[in-house]
Amino acid sequence: MGRTFENRKHAMMKRSGSVSKLYSKYSKEVYVCAKNSGWDVDGNPALRRIIDKAKKDSVPTSVIETAIKKVRDGAGEDYQPARYEGYGPGNVMVIVDCLTDNNNRTIADVRNCFTKTDSKLGTQGSVSRMFDHQAIFSFTGDDDEEVLEALMMADVDVADVNVENGMVTVFAPHTEFFKAKTALTESFPDIKFEVEEITFEPQMMAQIHDEDIKKFEKLLTMLNDCDDVQDVYHNAEYDVEE
Repeated sequence: MGRTFENRKHAMMKRSGSVSKLYSKYSKEVYVCAKNSGWDVDGNPALRRIIDKAKKDSVPTSVIETAIKKVRDGAGEDYQPARYEGYGPGNVMVIVDCLTDNNNRTIADVRNCFTKTDSKLGTQGSVSRMFDHQAIFSFTGDDDEEVLEALMMADVDVADVNVENGMVTVFAPHTEFFKAKTALTESFPDIKFEVEEITFEPQMMAQIHDEDIKKFEKLLTMLNDCDDVQDVYHNAEYDVEE
């Protein structure tokens, strides 16, 4: 059914290799989520999801606790979300999600990344309309019908279930994340998720070659080096030489 797991991996955010960048990213996300919806993890499923994801990426508990403490103490910056959309080399579609306390600085930094890689910023909605905002779960398995039945019995609005290379990948609307995860963990107690996240899934991939690949990699690197950039989504697809 539907898109392959390999294509989805190409569309995921390319993470920065910097540990400090990774810690900063999660610290901001935890802080903003706790500030907006409360620091009680039991009463804030979105915060629990971010913390679980941070722990999976080996972010120390101290980083998470410090971010939550800032909210409790009324300290910290006033971060606001900002989303930029545009076209990279080879007409690849790109979505850049940021958390910022200075919009002028952030847009200047993001625009610089696009300008220096022969890319172009677009207007709001120009690119995101070609992506589906989805919850994605991937885990070991080979029976998509059994998984689909479990989700439907729990009244989860499933968009797609795909099996490839011994992996099951479930796609659902982003609003169904917690409902889908609960259904999967209750139906399959031994399940171990390789992927459990809310992301932007491209409706179609864009093949890029040769020089466009080099420019696109440079664009991703520059964006991930920006302090305010949290996530980058795209629809680039290219063969990687073994």
